[in-house]
Amino acid sequence: MIEPSVLLAFVPAALALNVAPGPDSIYTLKRSVSDGRTAGVAAAAGTSTGSLVHTTAAVLGLSAVLKASALAFTVVKIVGAAYLVYLGIGTLRNHEEFEITSKTDSQTHGESFREAFAINVLNPKVAVFFLAFLPQFVRPSGSFGLQIFTLGVLFGTLGFCYQSLLAVFSSRARRMITERQRVRNVLRYASASVLVWFGVALALEERPSV
Repeated sequence: MIEPSVLLAFVPAALALNVAPGPDSIYTLKRSVSDGRTAGVAAAAGTSTGSLVHTTAAVLGLSAVLKASALAFTVVKIVGAAYLVYLGIGTLRNHEEFEITSKTDSQTHGESFREAFAINVLNPKVAVFFLAFLPQFVRPSGSFGLQIFTLGVLFGTLGFCYQSLLAVFSSRARRMITERQRVRNVLRYASASVLVWFGVALALEERPSV
């Protein structure tokens, strides 16, 4: 079990880190505005599921490989960066990205989930972050693996709650946003630019020192 004092320290830190803008929240916002609340919540679920993958990897020690191996970190980093740039360019080229029509959503909820999952899992900075952040709240009196996993699940749950709220509020404003062509273009260019920027920044990220 996690001690109450640990939770009092962990929860505010986890909330602050989840609220900080990143490719995950940008993608959730993008899907919410273009395809509605459910698509945004599906993206939030994909991100949270990706966090569970990183948590499991941290428990098993696999994240340590990314921290210790320059080659492993570089490979995952380049793949993740390329994927973010690909999504950004796709957003920029898709002029109907933020259109609302009576037709089927431009992207299925399953696709929103899978893309958000991939964005999270293919980011080695997230893997190293989990390896560095979660152990700070582990107490030697309990099972190391169980505590890490519990904290990781809690972190992912808090992230899902925040991004779901983001999806709900942004989807409510989607018609006001998308009824104006100029606003749609600004939103599309902004979303594309942020995704590409995160991809480039990830590609230039140096491997953390051991």
